[in-house]
Amino acid sequence: MPIGELPLDHLLRRAGFGTTAAESAAHSGLSLAAATDLLLAPERVADDTDTHIGQEGYAAVTPRGTTGLFSPNTVIDDARQRWLFRLVHGQRPLQEKMALFWHQHFATAYGKLAGAVGTIQATKMLALKAGELPGPQGQLELFRARGLGRFRDLLVAVAQDPAMLVWLDGRSNTRTRPQENFGREVMELFTLGRGNYREQDVYAAARVFTGWNLRLSAGGNNQDPDSYYEFFYNAGQHELTSKTFTFAVYADGGHTIPARSAADGYQDGLDFLAALAAHPETGRRLARRLWTFFVSEVDPAPPGFVEAALEVYLRSDTDMTAVLGWLFRSPWFLDLRVAFSRYAWPAEFVARAIREIGWTGFSLDTARSAMINMGQTLFEPPDVGGWETGPAWITSGGLLARMNFASTLAASQRAGIARMVPATAARSADAVVAAILERLSPMTLDPDPRDALVAYLSSQGPWTGSDAQLTTRVAGLVRLILASGEYQFI
Repeated sequence: MPIGELPLDHLLRRAGFGTTAAESAAHSGLSLAAATDLLLAPERVADDTDTHIGQEGYAAVTPRGTTGLFSPNTVIDDARQRWLFRLVHGQRPLQEKMALFWHQHFATAYGKLAGAVGTIQATKMLALKAGELPGPQGQLELFRARGLGRFRDLLVAVAQDPAMLVWLDGRSNTRTRPQENFGREVMELFTLGRGNYREQDVYAAARVFTGWNLRLSAGGNNQDPDSYYEFFYNAGQHELTSKTFTFAVYADGGHTIPARSAADGYQDGLDFLAALAAHPETGRRLARRLWTFFVSEVDPAPPGFVEAALEVYLRSDTDMTAVLGWLFRSPWFLDLRVAFSRYAWPAEFVARAIREIGWTGFSLDTARSAMINMGQTLFEPPDVGGWETGPAWITSGGLLARMNFASTLAASQRAGIARMVPATAARSADAVVAAILERLSPMTLDPDPRDALVAYLSSQGPWTGSDAQLTTRVAGLVRLILASGEYQFI
């Protein structure tokens, strides 16, 4: 049976990025319950993936900075390659999948940051790995560290994240000129959703965050990798009066954050963010987003799913591991009729293809550049709403870019692809197609396209299974499968 049709592989494709050949063999004796437990506990697996960058046996990277050295903490295209390296080789797939989810949810773009603070500091804000250079960890590392924890804690950390403070203008939020950008988006996009707040709430929220500002390290400058920006509460810029909302902020039903001294005003933001995280509409909004990301883009989330997810979310004190554990064990997720009902994002498409086909001698910079034409540049969502997903990924240009990438990848891995065909299957074109489909994970092909793949193998002469045919024609077969409509879904 093709691996895409198995419940375990459905889980690994949705909660991760598919399986390599070695992982597929290792998972053969793993139960669905055990695999789910492993995914939900990434701390049980050593996080040493980055140490393998540049080592033999792993996908290659190509330095893009002027020094000729790979510098993912200060050069954004190197940071993009490091992220792709983790998608291909990481042993904590759900942690990485949720980092991608939160990157879309809290969409923050490098371009604006670089224009404001320079290329080095912008890259550090988004991708710095803690301890490798001075300064707070980058936003991506924040998503990895907190993405499976309590949403309330993640929301507070994002509100204080240097990249977000630049992106939504928090660094200029002062008591005389409250800045509304973050206050609006934290309600409209990050928590409650449109229709669940009013304009007066936006102004009150802006005042809540006055003084939540940004500062450059002492003596620092934007071109110095040892310099950094960090959040700080500027008490002198906090607006001191009370702030009243149209929805409850406190458990007793109170709508008003009381007037506080400048020294205590930092608490205003914490109270407000806690209220947003605990609001039922936030739980429902997250439930719908999780449905679309993990279950189906074809059908909307049923009310029963949304309310059940909300109950877990509130009961667990907004813990995302609890919510995801419930989701992956739910009848909605385990119903294999939802398999292949999600359009693969470019990041998912390239990572899955590389993991299934191989990476010998292949540079992830090739994937990085190909993804631009597919419509997704990591760390560069088009706006605060993130990428338009679903069928929007499959434009004529985007699909052509996927086809070209499939051709490039398959050509680079011809020898490894030939070895995918067992000797017992090599002499039959039909058996070769079956063997390749067994390894790859498209949705089940109808008879006509499957017959066309068989015919392709013999299109330049009778199929004999010779070494030359295996090296050339099977790579072409793989290219056709990766470029097929059936492979664009996960």
